[in-house]
Amino acid sequence: MDALVIEKVGLTAFQTVAEPTLGDDQVLLDVRHVGLCGSDLATFTGLNPLVSFPRIPGHEIGAVILQAGRDVPADYASGRRVIVMPYTACGACSSCRKGKTNACRYNRTLGVQQNGGLCERIVLPYGKLMLNDTLAPRHLALVEPLSVGFHAVARAKVTASDRVVVLGCGMIGMGAIAGAAARGATVIAVDFGPKAQAAMAYGATHALNAADPDLNAQIDALTQGDGADVVIEAVGLPETFTRAIDLACFGGRVVYIGYSKAPVTYDTKFFNLKELDILGSRNALPEDFAAVIRYLELRGAASDALITKIIPFAQAATALPYWVENRAQILKIIIER
Repeated sequence: MDALVIEKVGLTAFQTVAEPTLGDDQVLLDVRHVGLCGSDLATFTGLNPLVSFPRIPGHEIGAVILQAGRDVPADYASGRRVIVMPYTACGACSSCRKGKTNACRYNRTLGVQQNGGLCERIVLPYGKLMLNDTLAPRHLALVEPLSVGFHAVARAKVTASDRVVVLGCGMIGMGAIAGAAARGATVIAVDFGPKAQAAMAYGATHALNAADPDLNAQIDALTQGDGADVVIEAVGLPETFTRAIDLACFGGRVVYIGYSKAPVTYDTKFFNLKELDILGSRNALPEDFAAVIRYLELRGAASDALITKIIPFAQAATALPYWVENRAQILKIIIER
């Protein structure tokens, strides 16, 4: 079968790979939609330290069941549509023992530490699939990236009384915006130009330009001088890591989703003076997936606006180069078969 492979930094090509073998507790899937993630872009540009080459990218997957192994429940019938939860969990490490299977010490995400879904067919354990025949097929590939933002909101324990600043309005940030708004919070979206404005359609009450030199003063004004109850960082730059601390109120919470590719230097006194809760957020849990599914079901066709470009599978080799050339305009690229 055909698969798109990132052969080395800056080079993608189709290769013929072996058909997957079906195990007793596994399901054979016909891959229909794959969303490209920032981690795939980082692999292509040589900025993903978790990846070795060659690698089949893609972990935001919507698919149709072709065949189920003999130990798979009858619900997983041929023709049903599924959303893939692309992470692994060992069940034994300290994180798994605490129920945080999303942060398994030995996690191997599809498309990152192991080959992903940009191929014609893939075999996965049925426990990593969520059945869904209600969402539009292409929206199945939106669930995983949005769930990462929803998980960060859950980590922050956002409530309706909170004023939440989200730094970064890419797909993960949009998930955080939508997740916080769904809890009734006042959400301030921060990004460059049109991306922040686009966040207004997903629940942001204010959209601010990250390039504005008086950004901090604007947020002070919107929060009556207190600062944000919650700051969610979804960019992954040293300056946004430190700005999150600056923007948080005394007694506030900061959640980091982004990975900084360079060391971050803090004036740590504000950790103590503000008595901040500083949290990391990784991947998502099944309940986050379920919350996003409910959100997308309510939005219906309006969720198409989250998709910047759909590229046919036969042209998938053009997708990552296109993203590199048009970064400022891209929210989500989906490969469709």
